Amino acid sequence: MREFSLPALYEVPADGNLTDLIRRNADRHPDTAVIARKDAAGRWQDISAVAFLAEVRAAARGLIASGVQPGDRVALMSRTRYEWTLLDFAVWSAGAVTVPVYETSSASQIEWILGDSGAVAVVVESEPHESAVESVRERLPQLKHLWRIDTGAVDALVSAGTDISDAVVDERSASASADSPATIVYTSGTTGRPKGCVLSHRSFFAECGNVVERLRPLFRTGDSSVLLFLPLAHVFGRLVEVAAVMAPIRLGHVPDIKNLTDDLGSFRPTMILGVPRVFEKVYNTARATAQAGGKGRIFDRAAATAIEYSRALDSAAGPSLKLRMTHKVFDRLVYGKLRAVLGGRATHAISGGAPLGERLGHFYRGIGFTVLEGYGLTESCAATAFNPWDRTKIGTVGQPLPGSTVRIADDGEVLLHGEHLFTGYWNNEAATAEAVSDGWFHTGDLGSLDEDGYLSITGRKKEIIVTAGGKNVAPAVIEDRIRADALVAECMVVGDGKPFVAALITLDEEFLPHWAEQHGKAGATAAELAADPELLAAVQHAVDEGNAAVSKAESVRKFRILPTQFTEESGHVTPSLKLKRNVVLKDFADEIEALYQR
Repeated sequence: MREFSLPALYEVPADGNLTDLIRRNADRHPDTAVIARKDAAGRWQDISAVAFLAEVRAAARGLIASGVQPGDRVALMSRTRYEWTLLDFAVWSAGAVTVPVYETSSASQIEWILGDSGAVAVVVESEPHESAVESVRERLPQLKHLWRIDTGAVDALVSAGTDISDAVVDERSASASADSPATIVYTSGTTGRPKGCVLSHRSFFAECGNVVERLRPLFRTGDSSVLLFLPLAHVFGRLVEVAAVMAPIRLGHVPDIKNLTDDLGSFRPTMILGVPRVFEKVYNTARATAQAGGKGRIFDRAAATAIEYSRALDSAAGPSLKLRMTHKVFDRLVYGKLRAVLGGRATHAISGGAPLGERLGHFYRGIGFTVLEGYGLTESCAATAFNPWDRTKIGTVGQPLPGSTVRIADDGEVLLHGEHLFTGYWNNEAATAEAVSDGWFHTGDLGSLDEDGYLSITGRKKEIIVTAGGKNVAPAVIEDRIRADALVAECMVVGDGKPFVAALITLDEEFLPHWAEQHGKAGATAAELAADPELLAAVQHAVDEGNAAVSKAESVRKFRILPTQFTEESGHVTPSLKLKRNVVLKDFADEIEALYQR
């Protein structure tokens, strides 16, 4: 199939903007908890729709009093916390445009984003953020205001706006139309400077409205809840934020994922939004814990049963009686405990950013926690395809967002059309013209559609490796399979112009001590383990698992374990954890060359 579309389930308002949602919630669900935030004692305190509207309006008054005008850009640089969502809606209520900045951004990145967007104000979270902005402020002539959350930014705005009337806020809130910019989200920038994707209020209405309606059983007002731990500087995080408000359902924030397990246990969400690495770590940690407690065989049998059970759900006959009985036993012994780690109430998750992998997809569905994989880009306002809750096809990224179309070009590239798409790149008409042709956005991703319109992503056009023998290799397929192993933190396939495919691998720093202890090597350094024959054999097993998904010509013949990590600080991954392949190729050129020495 070359093209597939679904009818819209949500009609974008002819006019209006995202601030209409919080006024509607206060009118229709005044006492419903739409937000929960932690108090000083670490307890979750609910905020009603009426109270949230009042807090947003109070902060918006401060922005207006400070001189923020309709259409002005206001930057937010913070971890995921309540104030981010509060200020996002306050910026919109002042008629302005939000510009997210990753809280891990360097001074030069901050300078580029604030300068390119022409931000007149920025709200940061902490002293290091403030210092980073101040270090480049003299080169940002349009930047007039800087507020800091942990020294009372919200209180300062509320105090500043006491003389601004409700009528002024109402006028400002109505100043933006559906086609006005809501936010400028800068791409992570795997190559070159980040580009600012302009997403309109219409983009979010079309995106979130259709997601909520297609997944309506997961968005039950007064019952459903979601705990947001993704960065709100990333468009996926904003999808969660706006969709939760649109539904509305109870939304909580987690600024530090080190405490994620405790926060899941206390908040008890019904739905989780995450990236594959989160679900991989939950599985790997649970398996390592079971092995350390002498229950590794039980866990592995339970995992195999869950996968078999999930696969059987897709067959006409369904699970056999014996399988159902075995599954029931393991549900009591193992699966229930795993669901408890996820808070105990969650039945579904939405995963994006990278492929989860078929095996883990079946494992999670088999334990009673279905992960709905999706696919999207900043330019598509997050999810442009996702699996429906009632007809999941594990191994695919689902069907197109209702009201949009996915087309596969002759060369295999995925093209998109719909109201949810960005309106262009800020200050970059050339890049916009290159990416959008005749109303179709060219994603740069390669994929295919099955007979039911389910999309599978097979790689990136620019990442295709052509070996010396002329074989085209899409790295993503095998990299994702290898990376799924608990020992592997990152994997990058190489081999462009070379006689065979090879790989650079980094080891997972969290799992490595568990592996060492289980194999009688406790106390060994990471460098010692990287050269250990038993560990090399274990990594080879992960590579073999990856090779099983591709042809012999595409398989990894040799690998090299690097004595380092690919991190944002090292410059090898973006804030959204995408590999900067060109940087890795340059920095590890000697290691790559050594792979091809006889």
